[in-house]
Amino acid sequence: MPLTADRAKPAVPFGGIYRLIDFALSNIVNSGYLKVVVLTQYKSHSLDRHIAQTWRMSNLLGNYVAPVPAQQRRGKSWFLGSADAIHQSMNVIEDERPDIVVIVGADNIYRMDFSQMVSQHMDSGLPLTVAGIRQPIDLADQFGVIQASEANPHKIEAFLEKPKTAIGLKDAPDQILASMGNYVFDADALVEAVNADAEDADSAHDMGGNIVPAFVKDGRAGLYDFTFNDVPGASGEDHAYWRDVGTVDAFYEANQDLISVVPTFNLYNEAWPLHTGYTGLPPAKFVYGHQERLGHALDSIISPGVIISGGEVVGSVLSPGVRVNSWSSVRDSVLFDGVQVGRNATIDHVILDKNVVVEEGAIIGVDKEHDAARGFTVTPGGITVVAKGQRVPR
Repeated sequence: MPLTADRAKPAVPFGGIYRLIDFALSNIVNSGYLKVVVLTQYKSHSLDRHIAQTWRMSNLLGNYVAPVPAQQRRGKSWFLGSADAIHQSMNVIEDERPDIVVIVGADNIYRMDFSQMVSQHMDSGLPLTVAGIRQPIDLADQFGVIQASEANPHKIEAFLEKPKTAIGLKDAPDQILASMGNYVFDADALVEAVNADAEDADSAHDMGGNIVPAFVKDGRAGLYDFTFNDVPGASGEDHAYWRDVGTVDAFYEANQDLISVVPTFNLYNEAWPLHTGYTGLPPAKFVYGHQERLGHALDSIISPGVIISGGEVVGSVLSPGVRVNSWSSVRDSVLFDGVQVGRNATIDHVILDKNVVVEEGAIIGVDKEHDAARGFTVTPGGITVVAKGQRVPR
């Protein structure tokens, strides 16, 4: 919140022209898997529209990306958890009859070749493989923590949900393996597991909290270490990059990862493209070249359709249709589609949601107490967030 006040989190704009879900879907289709369903429930209209407008594949070859809403196929409840979402959507698996099902979250920033994980899964002979990402040990209480078997590093011995204390890895004692929320299942094992879970009245019906621990307990869960995933075109800087944007501060930092000279996450990897739907927009334009009225941007991402008219943009991400007018300053900020910045405005460490209007002479992000007093959200990390369609007065 407030970025999810009017949309599901996977539909939140990111990096100028993308939505969060574009990263998961790009990874899946780049891996060669072209029959994809997106299970949706919460405020899904903009997500459904984005999928319908963007993710269209060849009908001739039977490929698709299809949003599947909660339909109450198994009773009168909506999705009770991620495992229940799969249980209620079992007709998708019954229709396609796959041997293997890849399940991924829709709101993380990363590149991953899932075919490599699937290959290891098939070689292991185990019915489930969980992807793990190396994280600092002091963040263990924020993740599901995986402990690998000493006898077989590709098998999970224990799975601890957000433990207060954790044991570091042998080759990196200051790190743990955290679950990425990405799974590969044998289809028959998945069906059996979610059906059994649905009968358990005490279950939270969650993949990470219930299904995975059950497989681990039975010795049937494999581990895929994301560190060894080799994505074509990846640089040394963004190899094994993964960000969970579960908070506004994490979302802001992930945007900032895109804009340095050598970015922590490189959008310009043509060997593993990030697909999205912006077409038909005019190029970005920078106007006025007078010394006292210079339209320019530095260390920033400027999307198509942006007009910087005598203003200054530094260290920021500007989405399509943004306009920055004369003598205004935008620094270290993220501006969503259609934001209008009036003359002589100052914007610093701010996220402006779609169609926000910053009035002439307004200041936002400089005085956090004043921002909060005006009803804007101020995060623990000091980022001011202005919700969709609001006005920032002078």
